[in-house]
Amino acid sequence: MEYSEQEQVVEGKAQAVDLQDDYWHVNAGDEKVHASRIKGRFRTYKWLTASLWLFYFFGPYVRWDGHQAVLFDIVNRKFHIFSITLWPQDVWMLSLALIFLALTLFVTTAIAGRIFCGYFCFQTVWTDVFTFIEDKLEGPPSKRRKLDAAPWTGRKILIKIVKHTLWIVIAVLTGVTFGAYFADAHWLWVQYLTLKAPLVAWLTLLFFVVCTYVFAGFMREQVCFWLCPYARIQGVMYDPETILPTYDKKRAEPRSRLKKGQKSEDFGDCVDCNLCVAVCPTGIDLRHGQQEGCITCGLCIDACDSIMDKVNRPKGLIRYASLDEMEGKPKVKLFTRPRVIIYVSVLFVAFTGILYGLMNLGAMSVSVLHERQPLFVRLSDGSIQNKYIIKVVNKAERKLNVSIDVEGLEGMEMAGKKSLTSIPKGKVLPITVFLKVPLSTLTKSINSIFFKVSDSEDPNISSKYKSMFMGPKID
Repeated sequence: MEYSEQEQVVEGKAQAVDLQDDYWHVNAGDEKVHASRIKGRFRTYKWLTASLWLFYFFGPYVRWDGHQAVLFDIVNRKFHIFSITLWPQDVWMLSLALIFLALTLFVTTAIAGRIFCGYFCFQTVWTDVFTFIEDKLEGPPSKRRKLDAAPWTGRKILIKIVKHTLWIVIAVLTGVTFGAYFADAHWLWVQYLTLKAPLVAWLTLLFFVVCTYVFAGFMREQVCFWLCPYARIQGVMYDPETILPTYDKKRAEPRSRLKKGQKSEDFGDCVDCNLCVAVCPTGIDLRHGQQEGCITCGLCIDACDSIMDKVNRPKGLIRYASLDEMEGKPKVKLFTRPRVIIYVSVLFVAFTGILYGLMNLGAMSVSVLHERQPLFVRLSDGSIQNKYIIKVVNKAERKLNVSIDVEGLEGMEMAGKKSLTSIPKGKVLPITVFLKVPLSTLTKSINSIFFKVSDSEDPNISSKYKSMFMGPKID
């Protein structure tokens, strides 16, 4: 049976779409991806976001009020973040911060896919820097492949030595910088250079050097495919309204390389140049549909737009778009999507909790434990006595001499404590006190009282804690 030329074109387009739906490719490491580098707005975005990691390298060397601005002092159990000092008692804020960061990843993934992977992830950024060095020393992908296959000559050995030396230097700086967040940065450098660093410092440095060198220099996209758990679970966070780099099949298919005298109306806009594949850091072909390896970096958009400019066709053959948009459905407003609403609500709660904690940090933390066995004791004079253990945490940079006052009930007396109690800096001190109240002043069995602990030298260093005074049932 013979078909007309138009019918053959239509059938070819349908077959191309079917092939895309059935195609699925994952690089299992049998081929090394050499991604081409091309200029464009998304490449610029990647460099701008990658530059944020410079704060990681400079962070430990910034000084603040006479100490390291950012220091996670595990030995002394306190974290310094500029003028904020967090103690183990403030760990709940760390939990909220982790929840906040996790939900930030979730909401950005639900809105725009794996933009964290494409622009902010340390694996992506370090790999980009390593391949930038490789590109400058060995040339574009075609030359790199020829160099790898060429016999070992003096020139090749020199290029490889320089490349791997630069990689190792970056890996060492990465490891030392990480360690400098947990010890004084200047002291740590001296310890490394004089070979006097403790064993844990050497092991930390070795771990980071090996992981950085191997992951960014050799494994690259394989880390995203096989090691990163976040890359695995992001697929379930997508929905039809998530915007992703998308190939417009209706406009592009069937593909055809440009030939002299060819009728453009018989074919789609895709000229089958494969540049979108050549620039992909994970080596996928987005023209076959969404795939696990796509990190939504947008470099394929830069590549395709540059070709569309050259062949005088509209840009956007590959663009950020949702599945609903590609199917012609109306766009849904961002903050009317249930998933986004839930994520943002939890983000707001976590952020509010962190803000509240930071605004209520003080040089002293107080908690009061009421004795439960027995709840109260009736004394020989008929008065009621309760026992309390007051735990005071000294978060100041000096010794505190504290006094304890209590209010809330008429005729209440305190016993079992000194007038002033000395608490060394960074220490937790339990103080046992007894409160005695005449039975005649009690109008109910559970009464609210307030403990106030204050420093004798600085009245601004104080903390107030609400507790209960227990008594017998009052008829």
